[in-house]
Amino acid sequence: MLHYAVVFFVIALIAAVFGFTGIAVGAAGIAKVLFFIFVFLAIVGFVASLLRKG
Repeated sequence: MLHYAVVFFVIALIAAVFGFTGIAVGAAGIAKVLFFIFVFLAIVGFVASLLRKG
């Protein structure tokens, strides 16, 4: 999940450099959503592992 977020972030950077602002905004939005999904799942996994051990 984090890999895809980084890939879309790089696509957004490259698109922004070449002036494709619409594509850059779309790719950055997708990267942001994927990053927050990754963070949420990481927190859930961490809490689940703490509860399983205790």
